[in-house]
Amino acid sequence: MQNIQFYQEEFVSFLKDYKTDKEPVSLYEPITYILHLGGKRLRPVLTLMTAEIFNTDYKTALHAALSIEVFHNFSLVHDDIMDDAPLRRGNQTVHEKWDVNTGILSGDAMLIMAYQLFENYEPEIFRDLARLFSKTALEVCEGQQYDVDFENRDDVTIPEYLKMIEYKTAVLVGAAMQMGAIVAKASKAEQQGIYNFGRNLGIAFQLQDDYLDAFGDPKTFGKQVGGDIIENKKTFLYLKALEFSEAEHQQELQDLFSISPTESDDKVKSVKQLFISSGAAEATTKEIERYTKEAFAVLDALDISENKKDLLRQFGENLMTRKV
Repeated sequence: MQNIQFYQEEFVSFLKDYKTDKEPVSLYEPITYILHLGGKRLRPVLTLMTAEIFNTDYKTALHAALSIEVFHNFSLVHDDIMDDAPLRRGNQTVHEKWDVNTGILSGDAMLIMAYQLFENYEPEIFRDLARLFSKTALEVCEGQQYDVDFENRDDVTIPEYLKMIEYKTAVLVGAAMQMGAIVAKASKAEQQGIYNFGRNLGIAFQLQDDYLDAFGDPKTFGKQVGGDIIENKKTFLYLKALEFSEAEHQQELQDLFSISPTESDDKVKSVKQLFISSGAAEATTKEIERYTKEAFAVLDALDISENKKDLLRQFGENLMTRKV
């Protein structure tokens, strides 16, 4: 087993050799752009690590890792269009740099390219990867639709919200790890165990992302801070603030989430103050810690060496305390 930085560097090197400079340029140039914007490379790193956790050379999992990264970036391109987001990783989003139609079509091509990468594996592994990928991709779409639906609902519950982020984000983290296990020909029980570890870690990751969206440093976060507030998204922070607040502050928060002012700075500032004063900000950090510990509990049950468990714990702890 190597350290996390090693897997990141190996994956980035493999990504550089992935040919996306094809014709028509107007289709493939945005794909090259989004794939090389940087980012944490969380999911492909987990795929590579998992292959080695189950005693297989990480290089055999590089195509699967790239598939999960291409799919993830496809979803970001389309999410940014739906959210009308101006920034992604501190740079212009694809639809802002080009246009909406280009973003849609280039995203569609990326989804197909993600599937094509499975062709590098023998039939049985190809089948298992494609089956997991199809299930996960559909769940991601379901999670995104829940997210959209929640914007127009005033009765979203915390269990509903947690299900949404499980589908929208966490299942892809779980799938990234299970893909590494599939390539390594791990048992079905081992595959399910590592999937559950990744799924719990993914929920913690998304809750941390929600927290950073409100309270992150604009210089390091890479996205527009306060974007969820501007979009009136019912995040865990919002739902906890409603739960903890007195009637007066509940109404104030609901009123703020019913408007979309041209200048949003005052709205974002007021909402953040309510998140803090209600105790919602603190409750969110505790929930992040709870799901991280649940992931570690799953990890404890896996029949792998303590050194490998320690590396995965380190990965989870880094996610829990990240600033970007």
